[in-house]
Amino acid sequence: MPDSKLTKAEIVERIAEQVDVSKKDIHSIIDSFFAEVKSALLADKAVEFRGFGTFEIRTRKGRKHARNPKTGEQVTVQNHGVVVFRPGKELKEASWSLRK
Repeated sequence: MPDSKLTKAEIVERIAEQVDVSKKDIHSIIDSFFAEVKSALLADKAVEFRGFGTFEIRTRKGRKHARNPKTGEQVTVQNHGVVVFRPGKELKEASWSLRK
């Protein structure tokens, strides 16, 4: 489990320190970026960032004998899409030495 997390506000702050663009504009660019990624995924397109990884929608098979974790009640789950991330070669190799 990660010890901490990085928020969008922190990313905006870090980028603002590196470039001569207002935080408001950076925030707008990041929001537009995520909207484009989301739009592509919902159009069933894979989104690839070379050296980083690929986001795509995969179909998770439904099950007839699943259980509601709150109530324990047996429920049927239909086939449904899930977003998955496959890290790129560079990210995968860089992350290998993190938690030894």
